[in-house]
Amino acid sequence: MPSITDLPVELFLDNLLPLLPTSDLAHLAATCKFFALLASDSTFWKLKCQSDFNFSGAGTARTSGWKFIYSRLFKPRVFVWGAQSHGRLGLSTLPKTSLRDVPFPTELKIPGARIVSLVAAGMSFHALDSKGNIFVWGTLDGQQRALTSDGFSEAGKKAEHPLRLHLPVSMRSISCGRLHAASMDSQGYVWNFINWGRPFRLTSPRLKAFDFHPIQVECGWNFSSALTNTGDIFVWWPFSGSMERLIEERNLAMNDTGDKKGLVSSDGVITCAPWDLDMDPVALPSLPPLPVLNTSPENNIDEPIKAIQIASYDGHMIALTTKGHVLKFGSLENETTVARGRWEYLPRYSEVERVRQHGTFSSAGGSVEPPATMKITHISAHFKRFIAYSTGSSSIVLMGDIETTPDSEPKIIPALQNKSVISVVLGDYHQAAVTAAGKLSSWGAYSDGALGLGDPCQLEAGCPGAFQTENERLMALDRGRGHPAVVQVPTEVRFDHDRKKPKDRFCLSAAASGWHSGALVIDLEVWLLCH
Repeated sequence: MPSITDLPVELFLDNLLPLLPTSDLAHLAATCKFFALLASDSTFWKLKCQSDFNFSGAGTARTSGWKFIYSRLFKPRVFVWGAQSHGRLGLSTLPKTSLRDVPFPTELKIPGARIVSLVAAGMSFHALDSKGNIFVWGTLDGQQRALTSDGFSEAGKKAEHPLRLHLPVSMRSISCGRLHAASMDSQGYVWNFINWGRPFRLTSPRLKAFDFHPIQVECGWNFSSALTNTGDIFVWWPFSGSMERLIEERNLAMNDTGDKKGLVSSDGVITCAPWDLDMDPVALPSLPPLPVLNTSPENNIDEPIKAIQIASYDGHMIALTTKGHVLKFGSLENETTVARGRWEYLPRYSEVERVRQHGTFSSAGGSVEPPATMKITHISAHFKRFIAYSTGSSSIVLMGDIETTPDSEPKIIPALQNKSVISVVLGDYHQAAVTAAGKLSSWGAYSDGALGLGDPCQLEAGCPGAFQTENERLMALDRGRGHPAVVQVPTEVRFDHDRKKPKDRFCLSAAASGWHSGALVIDLEVWLLCH
């Protein structure tokens, strides 16, 4: 006689298990091996993280550990560090440090919010909570000034602590440029923020047609872009050209209305005045013909090649295809220059044979094991640089910049290879990487403490994040200023600087921009799913 375990697995994973409370799932898993395996399915828990907590892991290449993450998403913690100018850290009380900056992770409390995504702009942070609310702090455009009486319709208005944006719809993702941000809502529309008081929705049919829709919104240095499910890519420029003129016209009209200034309520909410901008973004050309890649034994030759990820930076964009091709598009400074742009395939960032020839792997006595196979699965970019990387225990991390050409060798840092890297974030002059094991490492310039490696005046001279010599350390301690050495080798960032006893924490994701960094972190204590 057929039993319940004879039913299709998809019926349980797609239709039945999502309806059960987590406590019932735990009980069901204890009944037999069949349900124990179903209740541990990684894809199921990834979808449950999205449906229950609005946590998608966007910005990372995480492929496992979703059940572990789900069990701890009841209380994620937000940590920030780096430069404190423009209110960008949002801290009501700054920790006591030898220099004026905040050189180690410091927890930022956002009462009543379960933060599931953290993104940094040039002088601010944006955070998404489990309900789809956006919280902001810092200054969206610190180059502008705002009066005390002004609201957040002024881009130069400072948010000293986290404020919630009152929006008409919940959001699913956020991306930040230097002085602007964009988000995608639960209905698939793209929103733009050049100030926090008057966000506008881009209502072009190109971004909301019946047969295609945006799957990613991405901000470059001064432009925005969107990738659709069909692999089409669109770009627009809120600070120049025809879009800037339309925005200025709308702002002039809204200035005459007293309730559209983006004032803050007593409970810390920015009263937004949302509006629609009906304008077609520019469609980038289709991808050029691309070679067949030897990415893996499971490579599906018949699978169509299309863009599945984009990463935008200063006047340029990187695209990643279904097969692992990495391409670069330039001339994205404005709507006039874009016509000169073209896609360039980057073989030294895509083909395992080319990567194996890199000096890091091919030099005599090299300590880094060359990849047997490779498929780039994720990309990120900011300011002048981009990253292309693969996942798993043999992960490869390749670095490039705006000058990269098809003949350029990638920069490869040996300490980042084969480390299960799932995310790399970039500030102006510092970088950080997250691993599947929840470790965060940083390297690059000190940048007012953005590395997060500790107070350089309290660290032993010569250590990562410290001054090079004892004399430099003592001089900085005396003057209250100094320039610690650049960190060449990625070094672990700790999240227990405020504790007497060491405490391991798990980094879900990281954010970086300008001269500051942040991270979303969970504690490692064991909690039962039934909680």
